[in-house]
Amino acid sequence: MLGVIILIFALGIFLENKIRKYVSEKEVVLENEMAVVKRVIDGDTIELNDGRSLRYIGINAPEMTDKRPEVLCLAQLARAENQRLVEGKTVELEKDINDKDKYDRLLRYVWINGEMVNITLVKNGFASTATYPPDIKYKDEILQAEKSSTKVTCSKI
Repeated sequence: MLGVIILIFALGIFLENKIRKYVSEKEVVLENEMAVVKRVIDGDTIELNDGRSLRYIGINAPEMTDKRPEVLCLAQLARAENQRLVEGKTVELEKDINDKDKYDRLLRYVWINGEMVNITLVKNGFASTATYPPDIKYKDEILQAEKSSTKVTCSKI
């Protein structure tokens, strides 16, 4: 009889842990927000329809304000690719640890049709890896994308 009671107790603990894990995974999914991209600012920053600015986590694209012709050309290409991917579209926003950066921009992983835009931009050579702990949830995946990427170049500048 004692063995049956111990078995039932152990089974209860096992099931409780399974249920907690399942609920916790569902809560993470429910935290993701859907938003429409109003405009693309550059290769790693967008503005949402509600006016919030958003910086992609884990990547860095060339700056549009750089005066060097090669860098400015790469920045324009990165911005154009980002526009092609997300402008005017509904995207899913996934938070890591920090909500915003020092410029008050949202920090998010951005998904469209099940594909992470952060990784796509790196994989296609329009951005590079730039991780800032504690926001490192997909660091390994972004680094892997960079290893297999082909860098975009601007010719005849």
